[in-house]
Amino acid sequence: MNIAWIIVVLLIIIFFQGMLYSKFGLRGITYQRAFKQDAVFEGETIEMVDEIANKKLLPIPWIRLESKMSPYLITQSEKEQQQHQGEMFHRTLFSLLPYQKVTRRHQLIGTKRGYYPLNTVSVTTGDVVGFGEVFDSFEASTAVTVYPQLVPLDEIPLPSHSWLGDITVKRWIVEDPFLQAGIREYQQGDPLNSINWKATARTQSLQINKKDFTADHHLIIYVNFDTNEDIRMPIEQAEIIEKGLSYAASLANYAIEQGISTGFGCNGYFVEPFTNTTDRIKPSVRVEPSNSGQQIAYILDAIAKVKMDRSRNFRAFLQEDIDQGLTKTDMIIFTVRKTEKMEKQINQLESFGNAVEVVIIDDQQEKGADVDAS
Repeated sequence: MNIAWIIVVLLIIIFFQGMLYSKFGLRGITYQRAFKQDAVFEGETIEMVDEIANKKLLPIPWIRLESKMSPYLITQSEKEQQQHQGEMFHRTLFSLLPYQKVTRRHQLIGTKRGYYPLNTVSVTTGDVVGFGEVFDSFEASTAVTVYPQLVPLDEIPLPSHSWLGDITVKRWIVEDPFLQAGIREYQQGDPLNSINWKATARTQSLQINKKDFTADHHLIIYVNFDTNEDIRMPIEQAEIIEKGLSYAASLANYAIEQGISTGFGCNGYFVEPFTNTTDRIKPSVRVEPSNSGQQIAYILDAIAKVKMDRSRNFRAFLQEDIDQGLTKTDMIIFTVRKTEKMEKQINQLESFGNAVEVVIIDDQQEKGADVDAS
């Protein structure tokens, strides 16, 4: 009889504690998720922080967090085991005392260029014996941007090092009459209208105004996403396009370090939410040339957020420059192939006073590979 009563009492306790956790288990639960950095380079580690709190008197014996994550954000063990094929779910299990807050840190590796948002997390809890469970989802909007990998300059199959030298020279070859850089002594051949008469009177020798130099030319780096003419077809050899984006990022980084006004463009488009992907015609990606301190961050961010798809074919992309009368620009194009129609547009751009170089990239390319330069 005593055993029967014990069983009955236990069943009543189990029933009521199940009802209690079913009704109040997720009340007073707060959750936050954040990345310690907004952006990392491909292959680098980023720290993700989970913070969950129980703001009530009732303890939580167990609570499970689940969120869908990109297969390109993985832990070191997953990288070693190569377990990142297909969609992944990140799971974390907690136990919370009354009014307790728990913080856990996870080290993730960004293995591929991209923009990775994490919007919601699924939360599950239940009673002590695990007979009942309750579910809910919390908003935990955060994101991390993975920049493309930067490669050494000598690994980029550029036309020649003299080409980069010519670009660097163009930075300072044109004097700007409005920029003063001090005075100097008169030399034979200097124009008389540059004489600084006040300085001449003070020094008792001819002095002229020294002009600073202007960045008259710009550099624009383009990546052609075309592997076929029909933009409705999926991009073939996407890994080669990724290589071109890595080359573009590396070259832009070098050029901006040299003080060259540099821009970037491609005939792809940004991922959501930066582009409405349901639009029939999406804006292509363009970062106007600049040599400001933030320019390389703008270019890297743009490259990271490009979707591997096309907004238009590359001929239409170049036609935009032709229609706008682009001039005084050095242009390098990384492309899988070069068509006759594309070559005609390049010739037209060159007739406007631009210098265009075309670099053919392929999956067999090594240092010193052949380069098709227009």
